[in-house]
Parts: sequence; C-alpha cells; structure tokens
Amino acid sequence: MANTMASGSRTTTLPQSKEALLKSYNARLKEDVRSMLENFEETLKLARRESHSQISRTTQCEQDALEMQIRASNMVRAGESLMKLVADLKQYLILNDFHSVNEAITNNSQLFRATQIECDRKLMKLRDEMAMDLYDLEEEYYTSIFK
Repeated sequence: MANTMASGSRTTTLPQSKEALLKSYNARLKEDVRSMLENFEETLKLARRESHSQISRTTQCEQDALEMQIRASNMVRAGESLMKLVADLKQYLILNDFHSVNEAITNNSQLFRATQIECDRKLMKLRDEMAMDLYDLEEEYYTSIFK
C-alpha cells in the first residue's frame, strides 16, 4: 500500500515503510520540542518562585537547584535528540532522494558528452591540419633537389 505526499510542485509516492519512518521523525520532533519547552518553562517558574513552604530556605534552594539541573539535563538531552534527528534526516535525504541523484547523473552525463564532442571536434581539426602540413612537407621533400 502506498501513500501520496505532495512536495512543492512534484508529487511522490512513498512506500509504507518510508511513510512510517517520516511519521516517526515527525513524532520525535514534536516530542523533543515539547520536552525542551516544558523543561524551560518549569525552570523559569523555579527561578521566579518565592517559596512559603514548611521546609527551610536552604533545603528549598538545594531542592530547586537539583530540579533545575535535572530540567537542564532534560533540555540538553532533547537538544541532542534533535541534532540526531537532523543527522538522520540528512542521511535519509542523501540515501533516498533518487530524483536528485538521477538529475545530477543526467547533468554530469550531458556535460561529459558535450566535452567529448568538443574534444572530438578539436582532434578532427588537429588531424586535418596535420594532414595538410604533412602533405605540404612531403611535396616539399619530393620536389627538393637536396634529397
């Protein structure tokens, strides 16, 4: 079963496994961004909070510092996960973007064919010039009195 996904002006048909992979990438993106946002908001709340609890101020500060470290660690983990996701997307694009690969091969092929035609044309011109020069030299040699 294949699904169709529009990308710009071209429409491509994706196999089920590729679509599932892209959906998992999308889910990872949303989850990591959500995690970063929630942890950042909670860190800001901790920084602004005036604590009126029954525990001592020192204990509350230590608890808040620990929670901030944990939330900062969670944000770093989510950031690293996003960087891994970007690397996975780049790898996916490089390995599965056959349209671009085929286009690059076609362009290189056309470039090499044009270069080959130009080289052939120059070689033919050089051959003709050498043949004319050789003919002139042979004529000069055979008509020379110094043979």
